[in-house]
Amino acid sequence: QAKLIFMISLVLGTTITISSNHWVLAWTGLEINTLAILPLISKSHHPRAIEAATKYFLTQAAASALVLFSSMPNAWHTGQWDITQLTHPTSCLILTSAISMKLGLVPFHFWFPEVLQGSPLITGLILSTAMKLPPLTLLYMTSPSLNPTVLTTLAILSAALGGWMGLNQTQIRKIMAFSSISHLGWMAIILTYDPKLTLLNFYLYSMMTAAVFLTLNTIKVMKLTTLMTAWTKTPSLNAMLLLTLLSLAGLPPLTGFLPKWLIIQELTKQDMAPAATMIALLSLLSLFFYLRLAYCTTITLPPHTTNYMKQWRTNKPTNPMIAILTTLSITLLPIAPLIRFIF
Repeated sequence: QAKLIFMISLVLGTTITISSNHWVLAWTGLEINTLAILPLISKSHHPRAIEAATKYFLTQAAASALVLFSSMPNAWHTGQWDITQLTHPTSCLILTSAISMKLGLVPFHFWFPEVLQGSPLITGLILSTAMKLPPLTLLYMTSPSLNPTVLTTLAILSAALGGWMGLNQTQIRKIMAFSSISHLGWMAIILTYDPKLTLLNFYLYSMMTAAVFLTLNTIKVMKLTTLMTAWTKTPSLNAMLLLTLLSLAGLPPLTGFLPKWLIIQELTKQDMAPAATMIALLSLLSLFFYLRLAYCTTITLPPHTTNYMKQWRTNKPTNPMIAILTTLSITLLPIAPLIRFIF
């Protein structure tokens, strides 16, 4: 019952923010979202979950306050409270940092891996996808007046740190958090040039992440060592997880290659070839840890010298959503022209 209320509140908060024109209304939606997700994070009453909820609350409250604060200089100078009329440079700068804090862009990323590590997998999925939509829509609405240099810097730093810090992780939720940070870098770099591509990247990223998280939730895996022995549970699901992870890494001919391809193409059109080269090379870092996840998923059999506990096959029916999401995460590249036409 309570869970239903929190879910409805999440949808409500997101809808309010997305459809608002006034800064105060957008802020209200963000606050409703924050308060609705907190019980879902701290559900297990584990000290780490409580810590995660506290960290999340503090960062999001500070970021929401900054969002409101950013609209004030603009209102003083222009007399406008309209979101799309954000023209004052100081306001734009404060807003960029506030939204970066909400999303977990570098250098405001420290809270995100910790919070994701303390949450259950499904809450982690909501945190990495649905909770990023309202701040992204605010960026989308203000994108013409934002500073491209700042965003590009944040984006390249995010791609770099998301890749580097994910390399030595063994906890899968933390790896997914760093992967999320590097994907946010890709979204931020294109924002001022072609904001629709940012949204396209976000939708495809959400789809692939949902497929990964739901699969992990089905095979009940939290860290790399348990992933190595989980292949006996549902072998076909693990094979699909391999492909979804490679798609998330952005390898052609899978769906994940599509947003990277379009973004690099647009950046070269905008004479940003050096930035495009840098972010493309930095995505190799995250490719490494996706490959490691993929290896642990399917390719490496557990070493037979030690007695590993093989896990029993479960005859539980898997979530039909996984099939749909995985299929979409793997096969959407051929309809790229159609997707480009829509966006």
